[in-house]
Amino acid sequence: MSDVNANAIGGTAPGHYGAAATGVTFAETTFAAAWNVQGDATRQPFTDEVRRQFDVLLPSVPNTTAKSGALTALWLGPASWLLVAGEDTAALTDFAAKRDALNAAAGAAFEVTASCAGWTIAGPLATTVLANGCPLDFHPRAFPEGTCAQSVLGHVNALFYKRDPSSFTLIVARSYARGVWRTLCQSAAQYGYDVLPPRRL
Repeated sequence: MSDVNANAIGGTAPGHYGAAATGVTFAETTFAAAWNVQGDATRQPFTDEVRRQFDVLLPSVPNTTAKSGALTALWLGPASWLLVAGEDTAALTDFAAKRDALNAAAGAAFEVTASCAGWTIAGPLATTVLANGCPLDFHPRAFPEGTCAQSVLGHVNALFYKRDPSSFTLIVARSYARGVWRTLCQSAAQYGYDVLPPRRL
């Protein structure tokens, strides 16, 4: 992620940074597994196979999510979803077998766990910090709990997920994690922020 420096803005060690107040908290979000599933949601053989393999009904409404146990399905597009699990779950095991089953139903699956980096962002000024680098409207009326949206943070493509009423999860490609982390920290420094220990999705 970013350079490990407990004394400077952008450090990853748990602690307080920036202004004396605490307007934002950051916690690295870790994933037990993350898979991208693709297919035609209007074709019953595909949706039936998804339910059989993952025990989840893929969200069909744009920018919505669905949960089943430890598994969360996030809508990426009309034919693409990100399945993520914060804890180990049988739903995201035996990748090759599940991929082959989806292939047989005219779908596809891609293992993307290693390529995902994420953070949970909370606090009274969390939406202000996110809005400093993203054009999305993060007001609860426009971005309610349980929804997600793809946009950018700075110049980096990012997925934003409103995991609960008070926090967001931000997911980016791991190759951009260092730069995104610095952007978040520099934006939050004026308000003061706490870095918390990593947490599962």
